[in-house]
Amino acid sequence: MRVYDVEGFPNPARVRIALAEKGAVDDVQFVSVDVMNGEHRSAEYVSKNPDASVPLLELDDGTYLSQCTAITEYIDGTYSGASLCGQSPKERAIIHMMNRRAENGLLDAVGDYFHHATPGLGPTLETNQVADWGKLRKSKAIETMRYLDDTLKSRTYVAGDTFSMADITVFAGLAFADFAKIEIPAELTHLSAWRKKVAARPSINA
Repeated sequence: MRVYDVEGFPNPARVRIALAEKGAVDDVQFVSVDVMNGEHRSAEYVSKNPDASVPLLELDDGTYLSQCTAITEYIDGTYSGASLCGQSPKERAIIHMMNRRAENGLLDAVGDYFHHATPGLGPTLETNQVADWGKLRKSKAIETMRYLDDTLKSRTYVAGDTFSMADITVFAGLAFADFAKIEIPAELTHLSAWRKKVAARPSINA
């Protein structure tokens, strides 16, 4: 398998963590995409991934999978070890629900702020910026942090008692928030404690 990505970017980090959690990092060839020079928008890359985004998983049979949730689902179902997507229908539903809330309310919200209300990746890549939208999404990211802090008062992890892809998404979202200079409010002690715990997992630094 090949993973097309940019090391250090938030969504590629989600897939790298998932691979590490399943002990599958050595089964993958990582292919760096030159996003800063627009390689992800080239005709060749878009023919593989119409989303023009990273990461992208290429399977041995030539199938291409984009979108982190889909890629994580494939990794989780292919490799043994603790499930990242849940076992029972209820577990899977809760994990997918929380993962989507983390995507839309935190990671994507931070991304919208970064790409619209800051210089982002520079004028060549950041076209059609809408600053007011970016600022609104920053507020959404902080609101979601508060929601997650409240959730973690009664849960060990974001979607329940076991680590899941929802935790990976939140962790990546908070890392992106750091980069975009959106701080976790000091009073959100449950979220900060959860983050410290997750940061100690071997997969985070694999």
